[in-house]
Amino acid sequence: MAMSCTESASNRTCSNLTSYGAPEVEIMGLHDENAAVTQIRFLPEQGQLVTLLDDNSLHLWKLKKSPDGLSVLKEESRFDLRGQPGAPPSVTTITVVLPHSSGDVLFLGTEGGCVFAVEQPSFREQDERTIGQEAVLQKVPDDYRCRRSLGSVEALQENPRNPDQILIGYSRGLVVLWDLQANQATHHFLGDQQLESVTWQRDGRQIISSHSDGSYCQWSVSNDDRMPQPLENKVPYGPFPCKAIPKILWLTTKQRTPFIIFKGGMPRASYGDRHSISVLHGTKQTAFDFTSRVIDFFVVNEGGSESDCDEPSALLVLAEEELVAIDLKTPSWPVIQCPYLIPLHCSAITCSHHVSNIPIKLWERIIAAGNKQSTQYSTKPWPIDGGYSTAPEAPQRDLLLTGHEDGTVRFWDASGVCLKPLYKLSTVGVFVTDADHNDNLNQSGEDEWPPLRKVGSFDPYSDDPRLGIQKIHLCKYSGHLTVAGTAGQVLVMELNDEAADQEVACTLVDILQDQDTFKWKGHERLNPREELVHFPAGFQPFVLVQCQPPAVVTSLALHSEWKLVTFGTSHGFGLYDYQQKRTVVVRCTLHPSDQLALEGPLSRVKSIKKSLRHSFRRIRGTRASGRKRPVLGSNAAKVQEANAKMDREALNEMELAPVQRRIEARSADDSFTGFVRSLYFADSFVRDGSYHGPSLWAGTNGGTVFVYTIHIPPVERRMEEPVTAAQAKEIQLMHRAPVVGIFILDGRGVLLPEPLEAAHDLSKSPDMHGNHMLLVISEEQFKIFTLPKVSTRTKLKLTAMEGSRVRKVSVASFNSSRVEDYSENGLLVLTNLGDIQVISLPTLKSQVRYECIRKEDVSGIASCVFTKSGQGFYLISPSEFERFSVSSKWVVEPRCIVDIDEGVGTRTSHQRAGQDGALTKARSRETVQSQQTYGLSRQASVGSEGDGRKAGEIMEHALLNDERVLLEIQSTLESEAALTDRLSFGHLDRNSKNVSGLQSQGQRMINGD
Repeated sequence: MAMSCTESASNRTCSNLTSYGAPEVEIMGLHDENAAVTQIRFLPEQGQLVTLLDDNSLHLWKLKKSPDGLSVLKEESRFDLRGQPGAPPSVTTITVVLPHSSGDVLFLGTEGGCVFAVEQPSFREQDERTIGQEAVLQKVPDDYRCRRSLGSVEALQENPRNPDQILIGYSRGLVVLWDLQANQATHHFLGDQQLESVTWQRDGRQIISSHSDGSYCQWSVSNDDRMPQPLENKVPYGPFPCKAIPKILWLTTKQRTPFIIFKGGMPRASYGDRHSISVLHGTKQTAFDFTSRVIDFFVVNEGGSESDCDEPSALLVLAEEELVAIDLKTPSWPVIQCPYLIPLHCSAITCSHHVSNIPIKLWERIIAAGNKQSTQYSTKPWPIDGGYSTAPEAPQRDLLLTGHEDGTVRFWDASGVCLKPLYKLSTVGVFVTDADHNDNLNQSGEDEWPPLRKVGSFDPYSDDPRLGIQKIHLCKYSGHLTVAGTAGQVLVMELNDEAADQEVACTLVDILQDQDTFKWKGHERLNPREELVHFPAGFQPFVLVQCQPPAVVTSLALHSEWKLVTFGTSHGFGLYDYQQKRTVVVRCTLHPSDQLALEGPLSRVKSIKKSLRHSFRRIRGTRASGRKRPVLGSNAAKVQEANAKMDREALNEMELAPVQRRIEARSADDSFTGFVRSLYFADSFVRDGSYHGPSLWAGTNGGTVFVYTIHIPPVERRMEEPVTAAQAKEIQLMHRAPVVGIFILDGRGVLLPEPLEAAHDLSKSPDMHGNHMLLVISEEQFKIFTLPKVSTRTKLKLTAMEGSRVRKVSVASFNSSRVEDYSENGLLVLTNLGDIQVISLPTLKSQVRYECIRKEDVSGIASCVFTKSGQGFYLISPSEFERFSVSSKWVVEPRCIVDIDEGVGTRTSHQRAGQDGALTKARSRETVQSQQTYGLSRQASVGSEGDGRKAGEIMEHALLNDERVLLEIQSTLESEAALTDRLSFGHLDRNSKNVSGLQSQGQRMINGD
């Protein structure tokens, strides 16, 4: 098994540890302490592990079996190493943890140079076995002893052939072989350089030490020489000064040619900033170059515990931002594709889009396109194979699309527990930029030195920020995809199974419509390539729409049945016919005061003087009005004071509705009122109640909704006659709050189906006989209007929370967990306070409310995306997606098992980890790429039985409610009482982050998604 530990970002330290096995076998533990995990060590063949936190506390964890037969990771005990009264803290500050193979004792190296022995599992100190510096220095030559102090303990290693011997390495260079039975040092290895690490060769006859000057030494261990000289002292990348080698492994093979693998050691002057792992095998040498700091590495060996050689098969490297596995059996040493800990944030995530229930044909075509991109990976299976997953097959195929800063879109399989990469789309080739992404960048030739080879997919740098993807929309029925970017570019693509060379037609759309009063001050637009562009198999663009000014695209909608795409910026919106490749309509929504909208997000000009001046004038005006003195000698002052008093009393006694609050009207002069927040296509009644037809709805930041009717020619004349659009209505919300969502419900109160959904018989045809309803969601309230008259039918204001604003909305279907064919539609709402609310449709009644995201996590709230089934994803850090559910029917959770045999170890794993097992040091956030929390799913069954009851009532016995099964499990446990517990590995019963505020147990998974 492999381990990792993480420190999560977002102004908090989260001491999590996650154990990984075979694909989809993952388990997490969460410490009660608010401290970072610095070391993790397995206790051999016991189903236990020990963690060291940066507060110097040790924690013992044990794999146990939950009532439903799955594995849980429980913290058994905690230990703090105590020193003598008055001793400095460094005496007991732990630097190294060594679990002895007997499983009875832990050896703890400290900064003070002492090695303490702690009994397991009681965590009792064995003072009689403490190894002090005085005992170590007894047989050291006087000149060496006087020349230097020992320093802190840097390494502890047990002899692989003699468990009664351990190596103790001190930072100042001394390495000692200590006999545990005789309680004395038998060998002294006198190093001249600062020690970084030490390791045994498999036969126990030699040791290898690595040092701060980039060198490593090979020492012989024999009874003839108790103070040997090094057999070899080598600087792999000398003779120039080199960086330290913090860790080294020497692994033997049947061919007698060892593998030497070490971290660091690069020439300090030219390559001191590189993060590398070097592999030497005979005359072959490669330095694998990573784009983020290397935390730790270990090797999976094919040789068993009784074998004479290691036979390394795979090298696993945990970098700060990703996990990389390298196949050492294939001569070219290719990378093995990881099933987890894949960096979602290869480039910074800028947007995300979820599509539920993908048709099988589209699914297979996307996978086929992705397989053609994966030819550089090794064909070897994943080397970590412990445990197995018992999670059921996903009921449907779901896609999560992430847009990135470098102009790429990545497709992820979000159907199950783990997010799995399927396909990567790049839009860079369409444009002329300086960002010519060369995968061979920084690759060295055969004769160059050092022999660097770039590995890993994490690349945090974007050569041109204008390439960033801001909006994504995929039609799962037609296979059309549209993406929009930072520089106002909108690409419409179709899926092609073969590579093609083609030219992308570009259409300029002037959003300002030649208004001379406005001048764009931001970045320039991207110029498209004029020659033929080669596109690999997959999604290939055939239409490029360039907005002028090239501002960020703020909203996007695609209707593949009508062959129309609409896009909005901070200046207005446009409607484009991508079948005829012509602009249908453009509307500028700028207000004369919207000068800030013309500066662009990448402009360095920050025109805040006007707003600051306005604020100070308003404050001074308020103070001045409060200091007006009454006219002396008249009753006017008394009347004025009496009226003011009555007004204050009336205001204090005024009671608002319990679920509503007062909304303050916004000024039309506020900046960005023309910012287009939402776009929506609908076939509905706009002009009169007897005719329905295509329409476009656009909502702005100033609370305005523009309604356009669209005329689409018949199919037979679709290419000859133009599509036309005319404005039919303009709705202005009274309080001018930004419009964040627009939906139309049919006569039954059901959301209109997606384009082509009804045509494929995948949804009921909408009711086109009754009156349709328009649902407009602003930051302040939800309001339903009747159509076509647009008269208010009902409304709901936000709860009485100070400063609460709507940030994300979506309509979801909540299926019953008991009745197969019963479901209800509800409105999922996320506020700026991080609350998740469910509102019933069309009655607009608040059903439930949960605390989901911390209100301080602004980026997490902005990144949230809902699914059609009542789930959601949001970025808990730049590299982690957290998953939640407010539906009792759709709950995705890990269910996996690892069997632990009595005294044998992990039964399902046939491979042995390298010398250091699975130690992982992490003093900063590590490559945790996707994190899923099922915090809300346990709490709510929204609409599942029509009563909106809490999930605590509905899901209380969701897994085991059969008394017969419980009795059977109990009898099984009693019959094995004399044996070691048979432990399972996978489903984590932990003290999770309390996502909903209502749960005490949750599921939070770091996935290789």
